[in-house]
Amino acid sequence: MARRGVGAVSLVECGVIRTSAAQPLTVRIREIYEAVVELILRHQPFAMSVEQVFHGKNAQSALKLGHARGAILLAGALHDIVIAEYAPRQIKSAVAGTGNATKDQVAYMVKQQLRLKEVPTPHDAADGVAAALCHSLIGSFPVGS
Repeated sequence: MARRGVGAVSLVECGVIRTSAAQPLTVRIREIYEAVVELILRHQPFAMSVEQVFHGKNAQSALKLGHARGAILLAGALHDIVIAEYAPRQIKSAVAGTGNATKDQVAYMVKQQLRLKEVPTPHDAADGVAAALCHSLIGSFPVGS
């Protein structure tokens, strides 16, 4: 996301980082870290918005998600980027107007608010854009950004 004038934002890049389930967890975490560093170097952001860990039904999935978040947070911290964390309900509420919004509703509102031709896909990409949009709507920014 980039600011264009006072209050205006635009989508600069959107995607997902995929790793191979056949690889050991340590290799996958390193791949995530390196991909995030590459994005940081390419775009030089001053802030990063990350969804807080949710407590799902599958403890193993939540633990793996925690490892991935750790790699992302470390990449941001080592590059002196301000990191904002938002609860899933907070992101949904900021973007779609209700904390109970579905993934499809959030994706649709991302499309509408950023005046995109298509909804970002896959849903994980739309969720990432929603987190960034949430920060642009309710977060704080350095003076002059």
